[in-house]
Amino acid sequence: MTPLFWVLLSVGALCASALMSAIVSRRDRAALWIGSIGSIAGCVGGIVASLVALARGQEESIKASWSIPIGGFHVGIDWLSSFFLICIFVVSGLAAVYGVGYLQGYLGKRRLAPAVAFFNLLVAAMVVIVIARDGVLFLMAWEVMSVTSFFLVTFDDEREDVRRAGMTYLMASQLGVVFLFVLFALFARHAGSFDLNAFAISHAPSARLANICFVLAVVGFGTKAGFWPFHIWLPDAHPAAPSHVSALMSGVMIKMGIYGLLRVLMLLGPPPGWWGVLMLAVGGISGMAGVLHALAQHDLKRLLAYHSVENIGIIALGIGIGLLGQSYDQPTMAILGYSGALLHVLNHGLFKGLLFQAAGSILHGAGTRNIESLGGLYRRMPITGSAFLVGSVAISGLPPLNGFVSEWMIYVGAFRGAGNLPVAGTALAVTTVAVIALIGGLAAACFVKAFGIIFLGEARSREASEAHEASASMQLSMVIGATLCFAIGVFPAWAFRLVGPVASSLSRTALSTAPILGQFDAITRVMIVLLLLIGMLALLRGVLLKARDVRFGETWSCGYTGVTTRMQYTASSFAEPVLAPFSTLLHRQVHLEGPTGYFPEYARYEEHFSDIAGERFIVPLTHRFVAFLEKLRVIQHGRLQLYLAYIFFTLIALLALQFSGLLSR
Repeated sequence: MTPLFWVLLSVGALCASALMSAIVSRRDRAALWIGSIGSIAGCVGGIVASLVALARGQEESIKASWSIPIGGFHVGIDWLSSFFLICIFVVSGLAAVYGVGYLQGYLGKRRLAPAVAFFNLLVAAMVVIVIARDGVLFLMAWEVMSVTSFFLVTFDDEREDVRRAGMTYLMASQLGVVFLFVLFALFARHAGSFDLNAFAISHAPSARLANICFVLAVVGFGTKAGFWPFHIWLPDAHPAAPSHVSALMSGVMIKMGIYGLLRVLMLLGPPPGWWGVLMLAVGGISGMAGVLHALAQHDLKRLLAYHSVENIGIIALGIGIGLLGQSYDQPTMAILGYSGALLHVLNHGLFKGLLFQAAGSILHGAGTRNIESLGGLYRRMPITGSAFLVGSVAISGLPPLNGFVSEWMIYVGAFRGAGNLPVAGTALAVTTVAVIALIGGLAAACFVKAFGIIFLGEARSREASEAHEASASMQLSMVIGATLCFAIGVFPAWAFRLVGPVASSLSRTALSTAPILGQFDAITRVMIVLLLLIGMLALLRGVLLKARDVRFGETWSCGYTGVTTRMQYTASSFAEPVLAPFSTLLHRQVHLEGPTGYFPEYARYEEHFSDIAGERFIVPLTHRFVAFLEKLRVIQHGRLQLYLAYIFFTLIALLALQFSGLLSR
């Protein structure tokens, strides 16, 4: 049996366990265990099958006789599919393990079967998207993904903000899929079939058609990925969903947009230079906007959601470097750019999943995700605090964790371009390096704020002072995720062996990757020396303190009787100096009522940062579109005769077009 068969078997396990959970929906505990065991088993089997497929490097496909309307059941697996399958199964498996403990907190409060069943169907739909080789099958799986994730986002549907977030997400998903419908219709018109392989082996598309398809793919898939300004659904939907679902959506679901874009790039042939420029612009703006808005947030899950926009921007920068390398015939630059983007897909899935799971543990243990109400949690939640620290270092792109490796690949790719491209390309490459460095610095500042305010100092609320550690399955998932972050950071050559063949197939080059692998071996040696040095210092500290009397006492409080929470930095005060230079870009609004009189009893200061993309572009456009639709209501009179007349004249028009031959062209 081939790896593709085992992947299909995993899809079957996911769907079967979802169905069984629905059947026993009145018994919440049974539904939770059946769905979770099916999900974990399917993901473990899928990981093994995907690794085997990636190691073989042979494209396999299955065409069944069963046909779907205007399409067919055609699935396949190649290097690109194998890599994304690994990402899906690893992140989903960890989320499923975490969900066992997380959802038990809802036992007796609401039905769990829908959450478990839709979770498994969402994973199955993402797998089908990655292996689909037929446009109609792809779009059907895409719609299943959108609908199942909508029901997961609205899990707490009693809250108005959750319902609003769900509707915003659904509208954005449908807006994106409109562009995808047009894209696949153009494919079918060119190739005479919805089969993607037929489009790939048909005559090369004209430059005009390729450019149109590329723009449609950037908008359609970019809406799901969260490219600026189509990201507006993301900061609302991720916080609304249960935390293990947030980890899944941010970790891999938005990456389906990246997969779709890369799959389309493989079909369109050699890219012109402006495709790379556009991706660099999209990546730079998304990365900067995402990290700045994250700095301004006080809601932990909303902060993490904006960091997803930032990291999608970094992935887009890697794709842009890859496209520039292709268009300027710089294979090493192209491979490094694509490799960095692909590895960041996996890395972001791991560390963002870890961070959302830690956020869920904080919500589970302290009952709030408001950063300003937390503090001092590390003493009460050491495993969660350590996991959050690992995720924070990784997302900031610092060694020895995985985020450093993928960003380093993009850095090196850009430096290659700076040395070998014409002047315009060199300027772009240098700008890319500067933008990634700035994004990394701001991300580090944001997570110093988050970790410091949440886990250090004194508790700022009663809930924080009574917080407790997460359950065993939640801790297990976080420990595995943190270990994988370390493994990729310390052994980057192994990670490059995963993404190197995929990057070579994307860039259509047979360049040997051995010299690049040698650089990663050097990183491993440096990382091991660094870890040994840290271990020796810790050992030395232990030896020196062993013979001494170590006493613990209160922190010196500068003459005050004791440390109070009012002496601590708040999240707002920590972020204010960093955000001040960017306040215009963030549309900062301040409401101030200062103290009055000699003995003031009241003062008020509020600060809000608006999302310009939503308030200045998307929302006004939506209002205008709705106003336009309101005008069309004139054709709705409620008279049956009029509706029959509409149908009659529509049929006449279609017949006229058919006889004129316009429909067959």
